[in-house]
Amino acid sequence: MPKIEADSFILVYRDKRRKWLVRVSETPKLHTHLGILDCTSLVGKDYGTRVLTTLNDELVILKPTLEDIVMKFARKTQVIYPKDIGMIIVKCGIHSGSRVFEAGTGSGAATAAMAYAAAPEGQVYSYDLSAEFQAGARRNLERFGLAKNVTLKNQDAKAGIEERDLDAALIDMGDPWELVKPVREALAPSAMLAAICPTMNQAERLVQTLHDEGFVATETLELIARNIEARPGMTRPSMFMVAHTAYLVFGRKLL
Repeated sequence: MPKIEADSFILVYRDKRRKWLVRVSETPKLHTHLGILDCTSLVGKDYGTRVLTTLNDELVILKPTLEDIVMKFARKTQVIYPKDIGMIIVKCGIHSGSRVFEAGTGSGAATAAMAYAAAPEGQVYSYDLSAEFQAGARRNLERFGLAKNVTLKNQDAKAGIEERDLDAALIDMGDPWELVKPVREALAPSAMLAAICPTMNQAERLVQTLHDEGFVATETLELIARNIEARPGMTRPSMFMVAHTAYLVFGRKLL
């Protein structure tokens, strides 16, 4: 069982709204309204340990999950939510060894999730016109040890995709239909194209373009996640929920 090390990331957890993702070496002492936690004292201990702050408030030290990591990415763009990322990875069949194309790196949240699924042998090729966004994504990926499975390209995918026989593709751009043809040329037969569309009009135009370009098994989804407050005799839907974030469009390439 892995122990907490000086360079480890830890999730300091009080409840679902009060939690902190920190690296022990970067945050020797975590200052919160619940008191101060000496993070260095955790080195050598197991994840799942209960600890007390200087104000005697109890916290739990957890091992961060992929969701914890991507939702804490430093970002200048909106990240793709885990509910959408998970469906994209499953529908596209991204697994260890997969070679994946991405248009629109943004903060690198989806990039990181796909690299995590494709590791250790796979690779994500992520194109973005913004050098600033890619620099931020690179910092996020390097900080959490996911950069080795990502190739960042500061160039316009509409002008052509250099890779061939790719296993999957994700488009996160305002005009995804403009990329259908170059993505089709880059994908292996039967491989899945996925796209993130904020509006119905974008999804509608993209689906029509997919049909025109010889994609089949097209599907458009909207995922809504509703939390449930589960308490003995008082279980009810939470007042908080993640409703509309995007429409997800999928299609598979034919020969």
